Amino acid sequence: MHALTVGSQLWKKSSRWLCAVVIPSLFVVSMSGCSIRGYALKSAADALSGTGGGFGTDDDPELIRQAVPFGLKTMESLADSVPTHRPLRLSLASGFVQYAYAFVNQDADRLADKSIPLAKKEWLRARRLYLRGRNYALDGLDMTYPGFRKAILSGDKAQAQAALAKLTKDDVPLLYWAGAGWALAISIGKDDPNLFGDFPMVGVLMDRALELDEGWDEGSIHEFYVSYDSARSEDQGGGPAAAKKHLDIARKQNQGRRFGVLLSYAEGVLQAQQKKAEFVKILEEIVATDVYSEDPSWKRQRLSNIIAQERSRWLLTKLSDLFAE
Repeated sequence: MHALTVGSQLWKKSSRWLCAVVIPSLFVVSMSGCSIRGYALKSAADALSGTGGGFGTDDDPELIRQAVPFGLKTMESLADSVPTHRPLRLSLASGFVQYAYAFVNQDADRLADKSIPLAKKEWLRARRLYLRGRNYALDGLDMTYPGFRKAILSGDKAQAQAALAKLTKDDVPLLYWAGAGWALAISIGKDDPNLFGDFPMVGVLMDRALELDEGWDEGSIHEFYVSYDSARSEDQGGGPAAAKKHLDIARKQNQGRRFGVLLSYAEGVLQAQQKKAEFVKILEEIVATDVYSEDPSWKRQRLSNIIAQERSRWLLTKLSDLFAE
């Protein structure tokens, strides 16, 4: 999946938040209290939902694990007061999906080695967070295209495609996080037949995203298809060859600096094909790479690559469970 730049950039933006909210307010004291409050809320929403460097460059996943929930809940509270702020919905969508994957889902997978009931509890929590992220993305699109969310959740492919046809390149980030959150929820919700039945609709969303901007975010959409195609048969347009094609494109677009896509290919394709030697080679390559490089291109992916390394180390301890001897 997409590199984990978890959460909004709260710590780096604290001073900018003060400048955006407090200082302008000094010059509008003659305005009504309601206007001041509305301006301040929008300024805060703009600051919290901005883009740039931040958590993704951090080298301490546990620190980020503890910091992100506060930021997400702050943005959720603000979203209730700024109901038409689309960038805030994008930050909430990406934040919840990435937090759920990086921390809750990983914890659940490891818990399964000790207690399936406890793991199921955490998987359920992760599923709910994924769907919360998906819903924020759909809400953001619904602001620009009223009725979009209803069309997508209708289960009617023709209705969904008609709604998707209205989207433009600017809508791809929201579209991506809607599809990614939905797909991840399905991946750990196979015991829910209603949710699993949504699987084809995820492809409808992501096909449109790919059509609008196939190179978005250094190949993130192609990274998605590595996992998605590994879960589909060749008759459905997926399969190992399709997944490998997207892997090669993603690696070219991200210049080989994001390990999540390699991990997805190893788990989705090589494990399924029981190609142990190739599986081990990829995971050892991930583990051996220096992710602490100060080169800006590497540093930007640091947190997601550290998380990929942690999962790779764990998987390497489970080879006897993953492969038949």
